[in-house]
Amino acid sequence: MNYFEEEEYTDSKFDIKVWKKIFAYIKPLKKHFFLGLAAAIVLAIIDTIQPLFSKYAIDEIITNNNLDVLPKFLALYIISMFSIGFMVYLFIIHAGQVQQKLSFALRRKAFSRLQELPFSYYDKTPVGWIMARMTSDSRNLSDILSWGMIDLSWGLLMMIGITVAMLIINLKLALITLLCLPFLIGLSIYFRTRILKAYRKIRKTNSKITGSFNEGIMGAKTTKTLVLEEQNFQDFDRLTSSMKRHSIRAAMFAGLYFPTILFVATITTGFIFYFGGIEVTNGAISIGVLFVFITYIGKFFDPVMQLANILARFQQAQASAERLLSLIEEDPEIFDRPDVIEKYGDTFHFKKENWEPLIGDVKFDHVTFKYNKGEKVLSDFNLEVKAGESIALVGHTGAGKSTIVNLICRFYEPTEGVIYIDGKDYKDRSVGWLHDNLGYVLQSPHLFSGTILDNIRYGKPDATLEEVIEAAKLVEADEFIKEFTDGYDTEVGEGGARLSVGQKQLISFARALLANPRILILDEATSSVDTKTERAIQRAIETVLKGRTSFVIAHRLSTITSSNRILVLDAGEVIESGTHDELIKLEKHYYKLYTNQFLSKVIEESKN
Repeated sequence: MNYFEEEEYTDSKFDIKVWKKIFAYIKPLKKHFFLGLAAAIVLAIIDTIQPLFSKYAIDEIITNNNLDVLPKFLALYIISMFSIGFMVYLFIIHAGQVQQKLSFALRRKAFSRLQELPFSYYDKTPVGWIMARMTSDSRNLSDILSWGMIDLSWGLLMMIGITVAMLIINLKLALITLLCLPFLIGLSIYFRTRILKAYRKIRKTNSKITGSFNEGIMGAKTTKTLVLEEQNFQDFDRLTSSMKRHSIRAAMFAGLYFPTILFVATITTGFIFYFGGIEVTNGAISIGVLFVFITYIGKFFDPVMQLANILARFQQAQASAERLLSLIEEDPEIFDRPDVIEKYGDTFHFKKENWEPLIGDVKFDHVTFKYNKGEKVLSDFNLEVKAGESIALVGHTGAGKSTIVNLICRFYEPTEGVIYIDGKDYKDRSVGWLHDNLGYVLQSPHLFSGTILDNIRYGKPDATLEEVIEAAKLVEADEFIKEFTDGYDTEVGEGGARLSVGQKQLISFARALLANPRILILDEATSSVDTKTERAIQRAIETVLKGRTSFVIAHRLSTITSSNRILVLDAGEVIESGTHDELIKLEKHYYKLYTNQFLSKVIEESKN
């Protein structure tokens, strides 16, 4: 299941297979789980026996005025109280251990899978949906499988213990008490079903709100520049209003549930007082027995409500379990064969000693590609690039430029055909091997929270400060970095928010260069910078591209005039190919694109 099948998660029936998979994560925690369970069982036994101490006190000490047994009673009572306190302590300690360690294990497994999933997964799955799985769903599961399971054991044992004790003490009063059980079960099913239905709607709406939060924050600048604050607020208000309605409905049923159960308990208590009082008057039972039954009624109703609540929470948690498992068990569309993993290692365990050096020859051999449920983007595409060549990709939006570089990077794989790197099908080597030799500079640069030094060093954590500075100098970033008070230790803020777009772009260039890639991808890397910064980047590009295979998606055609080859793409096909001078002489598609852009630039500069 995926994001688009959210309804199936929230309305699905109890599935034992799902819970078997989730319970597997408790196996390493079985020590804490069973110790907490044992504490809950002992606690239930003490809670069942304790009212009998009161019966003993009433019948022996008060009724018979036998003070000789008072020390014995006090000793038993004090022991029972200390035992309860100690059991509660063990219960909390071990249930808490299960909760925290289980939550950690689930999140760790989910995050590990996120590292293995290819670009295509993030391309189709909203960030808000992923965040909800990593936060609220993992928390819900760890809560119910720690506190819920142990509470369930305590509640069941309490009910069984109290029922057995009442049947032994007095059959008639026990049956009168148990007559309320069908009403309790019926009321619990009625209320919990409606509460659960409301909570399911709350969960669905909450997922949408999480996604809305993410989009609102990430797109704040766009919202303000287009003056869409009111529309965004109305959309958000609609979602939160829906959640408010469902929350009020759930609270209303929850609010009615407890008083209704309390009413049934009060009626039952009245019957016990009436029939028990007659029995006491007739001398059939003692006052202590009547007191025990009154006490048991109070203790009996509490676990009934607890059980109804826990079972409802288990139903809710199944939706969380299914969603979280869908992430953990998501099969990567891009993966290495077992024999490749054996030789080159997997995502988390590289075997770099077996990695061949990448030279940089790239060949597309009759490659066809289409996105899931989409039209073909490339059809029988052929391209051969020699090591060290600089290839520029030009064309309108949707021409296939990004698809080509995504296929080279193995973010996606060909639907048909083969891509060769250094004369070998790149599927015969690991994804890690390829990515370790790639440098990728995006049109919209992304920096991570931390310092400028951390971000440049991101692709090569063991790089020295001197190496970082050298990479920064190559892209002419060193000059502006030194202007900051903290220099390379300057915090960039979340996503690099404290830096300009041009500064972020230069830092992302330095980061790519520090890793010393054999294949360099520039995805319109100069389209978001000013002319001065563009010239600085262009000078750096000319230096660092020497000896490297590079693919440049060009927005500003003036930046690719020195490329070894320019490919003009249209609908996934190469309609023109050659150097800048050769294509200008043809006076066809590239010529029109270049001259139009050149004239626009001249007109713009003349206005300024």
